Amino acid sequence: MSRLDGKVAVITGGAAGIGRAAGALFAREGASVLLIDRPGSGVEHAAREIGGAVAAFAADVTDASQVDAYMRDAQDRFGGLDIALLNAGIEGVYAPLEDYPPEVFAQVMAVNVGAVWLGLRAAIGPLRRRGGGSIVITSSIQGASALPCTSAYTTSKHAVIGMMKGAALELAKDNIRVNCVIPGMTDTPMMGRIHQASGAPDEMAAAVRATIPMRRYARAEEIARLMLFLASEESSYCTGSTYAADGGILASWTSTPD
Repeated sequence: MSRLDGKVAVITGGAAGIGRAAGALFAREGASVLLIDRPGSGVEHAAREIGGAVAAFAADVTDASQVDAYMRDAQDRFGGLDIALLNAGIEGVYAPLEDYPPEVFAQVMAVNVGAVWLGLRAAIGPLRRRGGGSIVITSSIQGASALPCTSAYTTSKHAVIGMMKGAALELAKDNIRVNCVIPGMTDTPMMGRIHQASGAPDEMAAAVRATIPMRRYARAEEIARLMLFLASEESSYCTGSTYAADGGILASWTSTPD
C-alpha cells in the first residue's frame, strides 16, 4: 500500500520546482493530484508529463473566486480533498529597504501571504467534510532568519509561519493538521532567476554553496519528501510546527561565533 492511497491533493505553484516535484511524488504514492499555477505557466504540460491521476488548473491564486474554483474542481474531479499544499511563491527583487518598490512589495505579499490565506480558508470546509486532513505551507529559511535587501520575501515567509500556527490551533479540533516546510537553498527555476539577476550566476551559486554546511543545493525532490511526510498519516500527531530541509544552514546561521 502506498502512503497516499485514496487521497486527493491540491498543490499550488505546481508547474515547476518544488510544487511539480511534490505533484509527481504524491502521485507515485497513490494520490489524485490537482496542480495549480498561473495561466501561461505550463502547468498543463507538467500534469501531462507526470501522468496518472494528475490534472491541471490554471488560476490566479490571489483571486478568491479562482481559489474557490480550483478547490471545487478538485472535489468535482476526484471526489473530495485530503491535502492542501500551499506552495506558490515569488521572490520579488533584491533591493535595500529604502529603495524597495512598493508595488513589488505588495505583489510579493499578495502571492506569498494572501494566496496562502485564501487557500487555507477555502480548504477548511472540504477537509472537514472528509473528517480531517493536512495543510502544508511552504515557508523558507528566510521565515526563520533573514537576509538583507529581501524585505518583502523575508516578511512574507515569516508571516506564513504565524498564519500556520494560528490555523493549527483553530483546526486541531477538526483533525486538520497545519504545518510549514522550510526549504533551504534549492535547485529550482526561482533560484536560477536569482542567480541571473546577480549578473554573475556561476560566481553567486558558488558563493551560496560555500555557506551551506552540506555544500550543495537541495534537489526539489528532497523537499517534496518532507512534504510527503507531513501530508501522510505518518505525521498524524504533527501540527503547528515548522520542519526544515536546509542542509544545515539554519544551524550555521544561528551558531554563536567563537
